[in-house]
Amino acid sequence: MPEKEKLRVDKYLWAIRLFKTRTLAADACKAGRVKLEGNNIKPSHEVRMGETYQVSKGPDRKVVRVTGLLESRVDAKTAIGFYEDITPVEQTQAFKSLFHAPVLKRDRGTGRPTKRDRREIDELKDDFFEGKKEE
Repeated sequence: MPEKEKLRVDKYLWAIRLFKTRTLAADACKAGRVKLEGNNIKPSHEVRMGETYQVSKGPDRKVVRVTGLLESRVDAKTAIGFYEDITPVEQTQAFKSLFHAPVLKRDRGTGRPTKRDRREIDELKDDFFEGKKEE
């Protein structure tokens, strides 16, 4: 794999497949969603071995440590060797639990929920989320 001495952070994040395009990686840097030691960095920031970056993509938060410099985009299995994902377990579990929330659906055409329906829905939601907090 091609390795390089100097590499821009936007190009690195794109090459290790954290962002779909280099433009998205650069935009994330400009918007302050890529941080080094808590400080915002520019897309032109030079990546160094051992640095730790905090990357935010929507509700997803990742903390990655640079283990190798990768100039061009490669397949996912190869890209894993160039960074170490050190995201705390609490952050990953919190992200996954968002998708396990109950989905309450009403039949089409039944109109707005009545006051009684609303109370039942709220009770179901409260029971579900109380159970999650106790675990």
